[in-house]
Amino acid sequence: MKPRIVITHWVHSEIIDFLEKYATVIPNVTRLTLSREEILYRAKDADAIMAFMPDSIDAAFLEACPQLKMVAAALKGYDNFDVKACTRQNVWLTIAPDLLTVPTAELTIALMLGLARHVLAGDKHIRSGLFKGWRPELYGKGLAGSTVGIIGMGMLGKAVAKRLVAFDMEVLYVDDVAPESEEVYPGMRRTTLETLLAESDFILPLLPYTERTHHLLNQDRLSRVKPGAFLVNTGRGSVVDEIAVLAALESGHLAGYAADVYEMEDWLRPDKPSRIPFALLAKEDKTLFTPHIGSAVKDIRLQIEYYCAQSIVEALSGRVPQGAVNQIVLRTPVAA
Repeated sequence: MKPRIVITHWVHSEIIDFLEKYATVIPNVTRLTLSREEILYRAKDADAIMAFMPDSIDAAFLEACPQLKMVAAALKGYDNFDVKACTRQNVWLTIAPDLLTVPTAELTIALMLGLARHVLAGDKHIRSGLFKGWRPELYGKGLAGSTVGIIGMGMLGKAVAKRLVAFDMEVLYVDDVAPESEEVYPGMRRTTLETLLAESDFILPLLPYTERTHHLLNQDRLSRVKPGAFLVNTGRGSVVDEIAVLAALESGHLAGYAADVYEMEDWLRPDKPSRIPFALLAKEDKTLFTPHIGSAVKDIRLQIEYYCAQSIVEALSGRVPQGAVNQIVLRTPVAA
């Protein structure tokens, strides 16, 4: 009997064709997010799942899917997935560790420019029909000559920093993981969070979500940022306190906020909000938002899906899958 693979979200047809050589595939052919109940129904006798950002795999999920041997997550930050529970159940958990980095770095810079240069306001002005030719308005802030503060110098932080140097920006950073002796790139200055907040024109929290990073940028820390700074979040939503951001925008202390990630997405939080605050969405003159499209580049998404599909095939063949974030006892291959 062929193994069964559940795909929780839409993927390119090439991926389904590839996996059908090895297994029976139960895909999500819509562009919608299935409910947890529907995914559990489909996965109750599945051998593998290809999961995505809106999904949450915890102990209860795994107990309801006793045949499950592998969860291939098409993402990089896996805080919505319980690694310990997967390991206890002898289920592989894999991610796509580096394919998302460059496109997310590019989007980060796009949000910086779009926010600080009033791109959305300019577009609305043109579409209004009121534009009669150039006049001095919508003056913003450029990147050249400005200071950017990067909180977290992992793969994404390094990719963003490398590109911002080309914009003639001064780069400050803090990192609790990298050794003190490590030089990320020449000319960048490692500093404290306090100094970074006080001196940066643009602040980029590029951190995973953990108990330690929860609301790292809260009301107190936002009160210490350089007046008129811009905050851009493409890391994890709950690293930023969205209510505190709203207050800082209303007071004028923050000049603007852009985000591709939101508190409502962080399933690890038992108290996660159900939506983005209405009042924050209403700040159209000071905000710029995108719907978690950091890795939404067609050829990159196809590579991510294929990487996950290969991981599934490797795991079901009794091999250590690429991108594994846990260690389990190798199983007997599942017959195709």
